[in-house]
Amino acid sequence: MIIIAGTLDFAPDERDAAVEAARELSARTRELPGCLDYVWTPDPAVPERMYVFERWEDEASLSAHFEGPLYREMRKTLGSFRRLSTDISKYRIDVQEPVYDRDGKPRADFFTTEDDT
Repeated sequence: MIIIAGTLDFAPDERDAAVEAARELSARTRELPGCLDYVWTPDPAVPERMYVFERWEDEASLSAHFEGPLYREMRKTLGSFRRLSTDISKYRIDVQEPVYDRDGKPRADFFTTEDDT
């Protein structure tokens, strides 16, 4: 699995318009094969900030997205607004497990792997 997460900062008076302009493209991107999540959302406390959160099944799915028309259209759409900064990274996931254990306790350690039993 691959997670893409980060922020884009726009001119504060344009951030909400950028979020709205991306709405339909985001919905259509969620329908792509291998797309598990695709969220571009405003920060309620920082007027210029938009958060990005995406989950992709694998590199092939993400690559197909990057090469496809929805990605190009999203870049063009968001490029029409005054962007102040971008800080977005991708992460390849090697272990995934619930935050809460059987007893409902949140755990920072990885408790379901063989090494941690």
